[in-house]
Amino acid sequence: MEAATTTTPRPAPRASERRLPPSPPLPKAAQTAIWSRQARRLLYACQDRYGDMFTIRVAYEGTWVMLADPVAIKQVFTGDPRIFHAGEGNEILAPLLGHNSLLVLDEKRHMSQRKLLLPPFHGERMQGYAQTMGEIAEREIDSWPTGTPHKLRPRMQALTLEIILRTVFGVGKAEADKLADLRGALREFLDITTNPRFLLPLLMVGPKRVRGISAFGKRIDRVDELIYREIAERRRAGDVEERNDVLSMMIGAHHEDGSPMSDEEMRDELLTLLVAGHETTATSLSWAVERLVRSPEQLERLRTEVSEDRDEYLTATIQETLRLRPVISIVLRKLTEPVEIGGYELPAGVSVAPCIYLVHRNPEIYPEPQRFLPERFLENPPGTYTWIPFGGGVRRCLGASFAQFEMAVVLKELVKRHQIRPANPKPERIFRRAITETPRHDAEVILG
Repeated sequence: MEAATTTTPRPAPRASERRLPPSPPLPKAAQTAIWSRQARRLLYACQDRYGDMFTIRVAYEGTWVMLADPVAIKQVFTGDPRIFHAGEGNEILAPLLGHNSLLVLDEKRHMSQRKLLLPPFHGERMQGYAQTMGEIAEREIDSWPTGTPHKLRPRMQALTLEIILRTVFGVGKAEADKLADLRGALREFLDITTNPRFLLPLLMVGPKRVRGISAFGKRIDRVDELIYREIAERRRAGDVEERNDVLSMMIGAHHEDGSPMSDEEMRDELLTLLVAGHETTATSLSWAVERLVRSPEQLERLRTEVSEDRDEYLTATIQETLRLRPVISIVLRKLTEPVEIGGYELPAGVSVAPCIYLVHRNPEIYPEPQRFLPERFLENPPGTYTWIPFGGGVRRCLGASFAQFEMAVVLKELVKRHQIRPANPKPERIFRRAITETPRHDAEVILG
């Protein structure tokens, strides 16, 4: 008689042996297409099905592990920068901003460039921009039409572009026309890079080949020509040491080995500041107004406290806008070594993605998360790992303080000068415009 055989069940793998969290059962091309146009839909669907940690796959971007748990987010933001590479995670931006951009650098090169660029955006020097910001905001807002519907986002774009141009290049009001060509070239460049139809081709052809797209290549070449012209003119100027604008500071700056910044380095950092320093702020300002006009009680409280020269509610309004309507959905860190997060042993080469959108809508952290309630931040200040519109850790956005300061100046001037009401009572949907997320109808309002 043949001996009976028994099969010993294989024990379930330990949590640390699991390689990747679950992923939607769709091919990479389908996930890429959905991500490029309906990112929030994909995020919500995956969180509902898989929880606060899941995987998606995007063409030319590899594997992304999404994180919506503040504990996991803290682990990423406090992790070793040698292992968590933000620059590699931002590789898609290199064709737009250049390979010396602060956003695409890692480790020593990133810290070196960050130290050179930090001074203008903090402390007394940043406070010194208040008068310039106020003058530009006052002039621009006074030119806006009243009594008729108009789209606010293009107006905010013009305003914030003027502020960053004046800040970066240091031209006075009388010299502002000098930058007319650069202003126009940047606007054309941004019109294509924020076009929602541009993101999917960019993802499909890959960042290394994007400059071969004729419409993109021509626009970036024109911007380069004008920025290099400004650098050359400033190098020849005899008053660089007396000036406090960003370009002059770059020309006078030196790396730790004593070498000056090259023209290529300056071009990449200048373009990064010009693009990231105005487009995102314009979008956030547009969302702030879009939310306020549909929240009459909050708008009236803001107006009252601004008239009394109090800033607490203004600050809370900005914080709540950035919570409810962050400009981007995620930040990325590419792993250079295996790392255990949330019970998964994630392999090198995978990108972890703290998900701004999902953590900002966690009802356990933010009761009634879909409501616009600046009051919540009067009671509880933003958490380091639960309020992350600017990312976190050593890679937190360099211009975070500058952006919030600028938003405060502009919102003050707007509510002091105008009554504001929505052109349409229905809230504007979130519209994915390439990488950023904007009001669907560009924050259409009526000023009185």
